[in-house]
Amino acid sequence: MDYEAVIGLETHVQLKTKSKMWCGCANAFGSPPNTNVCPVCLGLPGVLPVANEEALKLTALTGLLLNCRIPPRAKFDRKNYFYPDMPKNYQITQYDQPSTANGYVDFEFNGGIARVRITRAHLEEDVGKSFHFERNSGVDFNRAGVPLMEIVSEPDLTSADMAYEYLNALKDILVYGGVSDCDMEKGMVRCDVNVSVRPVGTRELGAKIEIKNMNSFSGVRRALEYEIPRQIEVLSKGGKLIQSTRRWDDAAGVTEEMRTKEHAHDYRYFPDPDLMPFAPTEPWLADVKSRAVELPLARKQRFMKDYGLPASDAETFKNDVPLGNYFEGIAKQSKNPKAVANWVINNLRAKLSESRSRGNEALTENGKNGQSLLTSAPAELTLADLKFKPEAILELANLVEARTISSSAAQQVFAEMFDTGKSPTAIVQEKGLAQVSDTGAIEKFCDEAIAANPGPVADFKSGKVAALNFLKGQVMKLSKGKANPALAGEILERKLKG
Repeated sequence: MDYEAVIGLETHVQLKTKSKMWCGCANAFGSPPNTNVCPVCLGLPGVLPVANEEALKLTALTGLLLNCRIPPRAKFDRKNYFYPDMPKNYQITQYDQPSTANGYVDFEFNGGIARVRITRAHLEEDVGKSFHFERNSGVDFNRAGVPLMEIVSEPDLTSADMAYEYLNALKDILVYGGVSDCDMEKGMVRCDVNVSVRPVGTRELGAKIEIKNMNSFSGVRRALEYEIPRQIEVLSKGGKLIQSTRRWDDAAGVTEEMRTKEHAHDYRYFPDPDLMPFAPTEPWLADVKSRAVELPLARKQRFMKDYGLPASDAETFKNDVPLGNYFEGIAKQSKNPKAVANWVINNLRAKLSESRSRGNEALTENGKNGQSLLTSAPAELTLADLKFKPEAILELANLVEARTISSSAAQQVFAEMFDTGKSPTAIVQEKGLAQVSDTGAIEKFCDEAIAANPGPVADFKSGKVAALNFLKGQVMKLSKGKANPALAGEILERKLKG
């Protein structure tokens, strides 16, 4: 019997706020343990939480970006459980009335566009972080109370690769919208995986297995690549799967059972008596809507449609928003946006990356020599540091398009323009790089090349087409690189066939 996987993901994302969800403590990574804490986030008796409005807005904004409905009323609930990293012994979350519901995410997969439905994106609080040492354990409560958004998908995913692509698309949307930095190394994104298998062609879901607290997208993919075949093997051998929670051991490459799955009633949810329900007003929602941005996939598709770019170029500008904005500012004025894209991606981006690499090398070398890393490294160049205006890229592309300069000369012009900020036209004039397109002058160079190279001439006439390139090279040499190569080729071919 053939089986298929059914996968749903619960993605937990720390929101990009300055303070925590219920108090004024800093939402900051890397502080000394238990320094960003107060009676509220430590759950001491007698304290009252006050909701962080920016977190509410970022959650509503996420709902808009994920095509969700924003309900007229949302409330907070207490999810009761006991664990060392939860100081109150309950988590403030949203249960039956979340901030957003019923959306979807479109993303590229297998050469097409896939859609995963979003059940809800609701707001809650993060917990502390446990540390286990040789003989004891400790808890850092700096993270406790940090605004955390849980994005729950419908079970629309069917493979490990599809789950991986969905997570990356979701991350891109959240970063684009300024909702979260989604820094995996800082624990800003974590994921719970719900996976079951069923016979192909059936509709009933199998026993749901949850894999908890995945902290990398690649880990999610590897865990599913193991867990799906494991479940199929159990069923194929006549075994039975029960709803349970497992953990992923990345080093061993296996999932291990932790416990049988809890149900909602195990958490004894009830409305938090210290927090009023939240009803967004029209002006409040209008402010949130003003912060909505173009989605990454829509941006890529628009760049391909409006500027005739190939998918690879559009992908570059999707992933590097400042570079894409820089390109678009020029492309709107250009008759050949693809040529502009080539200069921005292949030349400008390469130069900026080169400066970044030099800065990193200097930091490494200075660190080895014991010098101050803060003062001895060269500053990394950004688009704002460029000495030339964006229009200079367009001017350079137009010079090549008009055959005023050759492609090789254009590379020289760009390097000079990058270093000095001079205009391309001024550089061409100063260095005498203008291409010779005068037919009479080029014919003279062609005649000299033909007369001086009887062997290649004979080769061409006998059918060896490649000999023409050698003769063209001789013309370029005689003209000191200034002859229009296309015109030189046309004239040579006419003379040799005449």
